[in-house]
Amino acid sequence: MVAHFYQNVILKNPKAIFILLIIAVLSFGYYSKNFRLDASSETLLIEGDPDLAYLKEVSERYGSKEFLILTYTPNEGMVTDSSINNLLSLKYKIQSLDWVHSVITLLDIPLLNNSDAPLQERLESFKTLKDEDVDRNRGFKEILNSPVFRNFVISEDGKTSGIIVNIKHSQKLEDIENKSKEEVELIKDQIKKQNHQNILEIRQVIQSYGDVGKIYLGGIPMIADDMMTFIKSDIIVFGLGVLLFIITTLWFVFRNLIWIIVPISSCLFSVIIMIGLLGLLGWKVTVISSNFIALMLILTMAMNIHMSTRFLQLKKDFPSKNNFEIISLTTTKMFWPILYTVLTTIFAFLSLIFSEIKPIIDFGWMMTFGLITSFIITFTLLPTLLNFAPTKNITVKKEQKSKVTNLLGLISLNNKNSIFLVTGVVVIFSIVGISKLEVENSFINYFDKNTEIYKGMKLIDDELGGTTPLEVIIKFPKKEKVKKFEEDDDFDDWGEEDANDEKYWFTKDKIDLITSIHNYLDSLPEIGKVLSFSSIIEVATQLNNNKPLGTLEMGVLYSKIPESIKTEIIDPYLSIKDNEARISLRIIDSQEDLRRNDLINKINFDLKDKFGLKEKDYKLAGVLILFNNLLQSLFKSQILTLGLVMIGIFSMFIILFRNIKLSLIGVVPNFIAAFFILGIIGFLGIPLDMMTITIAAITIGIAVDNSIHYIYRFKEEFSKIKDYNKILKICHSTVGVAILNTSITIVFGFSILVLSKFIPTIYFGVFTGLAMLLAMISVLTLLPALILIIKPFGK
Repeated sequence: MVAHFYQNVILKNPKAIFILLIIAVLSFGYYSKNFRLDASSETLLIEGDPDLAYLKEVSERYGSKEFLILTYTPNEGMVTDSSINNLLSLKYKIQSLDWVHSVITLLDIPLLNNSDAPLQERLESFKTLKDEDVDRNRGFKEILNSPVFRNFVISEDGKTSGIIVNIKHSQKLEDIENKSKEEVELIKDQIKKQNHQNILEIRQVIQSYGDVGKIYLGGIPMIADDMMTFIKSDIIVFGLGVLLFIITTLWFVFRNLIWIIVPISSCLFSVIIMIGLLGLLGWKVTVISSNFIALMLILTMAMNIHMSTRFLQLKKDFPSKNNFEIISLTTTKMFWPILYTVLTTIFAFLSLIFSEIKPIIDFGWMMTFGLITSFIITFTLLPTLLNFAPTKNITVKKEQKSKVTNLLGLISLNNKNSIFLVTGVVVIFSIVGISKLEVENSFINYFDKNTEIYKGMKLIDDELGGTTPLEVIIKFPKKEKVKKFEEDDDFDDWGEEDANDEKYWFTKDKIDLITSIHNYLDSLPEIGKVLSFSSIIEVATQLNNNKPLGTLEMGVLYSKIPESIKTEIIDPYLSIKDNEARISLRIIDSQEDLRRNDLINKINFDLKDKFGLKEKDYKLAGVLILFNNLLQSLFKSQILTLGLVMIGIFSMFIILFRNIKLSLIGVVPNFIAAFFILGIIGFLGIPLDMMTITIAAITIGIAVDNSIHYIYRFKEEFSKIKDYNKILKICHSTVGVAILNTSITIVFGFSILVLSKFIPTIYFGVFTGLAMLLAMISVLTLLPALILIIKPFGK
């Protein structure tokens, strides 16, 4: 029924089909204007992670702002006149940008120990390093020794300082809840464009100060914008690179212009339709799926090479048949093997939707729709274009035996024991390598060392207390009131007229618990800067002539302290209304022996064991928790996707060949190639990330196509010849050549990904390409050797 429809409707009406395809390309091409990219931090998280919702709640409660951070290392000392003038000039220049809310530098830090005036006076009219009458050396020393600011806005050696650029809050984001999906996307796009413009502006400012010292830009808005640039660059470079390589390969294989135009047309039609479909469905391309165009080109080309090769072979075998008859015969013989290769590859990509990681799920769906599109275009556009081409223009290049496939065929015939021995060694190597796999990778190592992202993050890690934030939220029992009043000379004149309950919140138990947990966290080698109310107490103790403050004094201090200081240095660490305290810390992300999951488990265990807290008494939050959740899900994703692919493809082989022996023979070479690559990754100590976990499943899904084509051809020839050795030689000189050509195209296609600036994409390209090469060798050696030994088609 399907074959009859295809023959009579598709093949016999090339003009109508071509017009329909042109209409489809133009229609989807119109929707390609809605094609969007997304580099937000949400694309690197587990979908629906409850820790993300809690982090947002914590950020709102403690007043977190969106900000950029600059690291400033002047050529001269930090407190020389020229360095301070340059820093002041840089601050005002950045402050003048209309999107900047405030700029906090070393020169804005209140100096509370810079004079011998009474404490209340120092608090109410504090001085800073930019004031004329201040003792700068004394002030700088105070900042350098401050429990709050050391390793935060100034490095321990005093040579590098941090500049915080707080960004104005976008009013558009507040109105987002009442908008439709289209309006929300439009607002987000406007914000991304504005963010890109902001980054360009601040980089211009930094560039103009390049001669005063080393200045690096960091912060999530900058990383998101640079990632967008990487994605755009990757899509263009991968697409054009693969296209140029495919044209070169087609010329090398066929040496005829028609065999360049026809397959390239299929590739372009497929890609344009798919880009339009993504725009129509509102799917955004992330850094994970930025290679989807390159993959579509590669896989569409593989289908077209198999079709074209078979067309030329049939034209040679049946010289008396006309063009239409050869096209009809080609599509009849190739429909089922190509359909099954597409289905197995689709199954591999569909397995990614079970990974829990949103960009990987989207990537799986994108490639599924992409492969369906490529299959439809291959079986409509290719025969249509060949129908238009005059027979005399389709010349067959004189066939030369492929030395590579001929050699691999001879190895299969004469060295079966050696093949099985090498396979055994590969299996053992793979098992040992896979046992060494780990997921501990660092976000900083996702970027090349020459990128500004890496340089900025590394400097912040080394000099300014670490990059990856972690929050420890301590939840106290119901509020208590302090009944016993304590006194101290420095606070006598502040009186007790306050009726405000807030000052009674400060009890000895609470302060001791905050301090002891703060000190414990500060003692861990993986942790850089720790900030909490304990840091403020330490500063206040220094100001109080090193005499510890009583709990009531802390309460009075809290109620009397100027609002400007309270907002900046106390409110981020206490929520009296919610009866909570926040300890904010940062992890040194570039530490080589850092084990995030072990660190989180240790903190959780010690908070219960050492401090007697129950689970309801505290909670860990922050980017570290979200990133660790992602990393820990990678192992589960790897096992789940790989397991699904293996079971699914084996089941499809049984349906296709109706022979368990043949199905096992078909999948084994590809499974071994995928496991071997995982073994290599394990031995090299390269941690699994969001892209490398997809390698094994994708390798099996794509490489298994070779097995299907080879077995299908072997089965077809066996029905005529019944001689295994002769058929092996025929298969290696016909379908074996197509397998070699498609595999080389795929390997070099993946190798284009090494041009990315995103390290996981480079690993993905290198290892998937290597896996495809190994799978091709395995299919042309181990697969025929197994067929000769087991004789699955009968004797």
